[in-house]
Amino acid sequence: MGRLRGKVAVITGGTSGIGLATAKLFVKEGAYVFITGRRRKELDDAVRAIGSNVSGVQGDVADLADLDRLYETVKAHGRLDILFANAGVLERASLGSITAEHLDKLLDTNVKGALFTVQKSLPLLNDGASIILTGSVAGSKGSPAQGVYAATKAAIRSFARTWTSELKDRHIRTNVVSPGPVATPPVLQQSPDAIERMVSTIPMGRMGDPEEIARAVLFLASDDSSFVTGTELFVDGGRAQI
Repeated sequence: MGRLRGKVAVITGGTSGIGLATAKLFVKEGAYVFITGRRRKELDDAVRAIGSNVSGVQGDVADLADLDRLYETVKAHGRLDILFANAGVLERASLGSITAEHLDKLLDTNVKGALFTVQKSLPLLNDGASIILTGSVAGSKGSPAQGVYAATKAAIRSFARTWTSELKDRHIRTNVVSPGPVATPPVLQQSPDAIERMVSTIPMGRMGDPEEIARAVLFLASDDSSFVTGTELFVDGGRAQI
């Protein structure tokens, strides 16, 4: 308890799954948290579920005006210590069926959205702040029908390396947390056969829980990881490791 006492955090994509679990844990550890989401009802529900020390800001990370509005809201709080750029979309398409729309959708949210979420936070980020980006085991594995998604997550890994160098004079750490399959609502809506195939690729024999990913994000956000930057932390039950 209290590892983030007095800290201010932003979590994009904070209305469900990993983002919501992380927001709850950050608040429990003493932080004040701003969460974002595209849909008002889900955002309001998430704020109620977190309960205290939280504000919800509706917006889409692919919309730069929405990001400006987010940071104007955060600015009223005075500073920013932790940025968890978590918002992203997973949409599958095999090589022969990839469309321009599919490519644009994933690039806009997963790459453009992450880039400008971080860039626009820089004036507010304290020196010594922590940036955490959500990657994926897909960025390291060659899974069928995930070519564009995997490429966006490989870009996230590359961003972390570059930003570690660019922000070193401000002692701002940038790291990636890369989950394997996690029991979030969209994953659990898949067919039992699809879930069984997914689990069969995980050495630990099960999917992760959002709370397990949240604990890894807490490590990267807190002083427990004060000498960790530029890295990719896999929380994947071993899926990308063998």
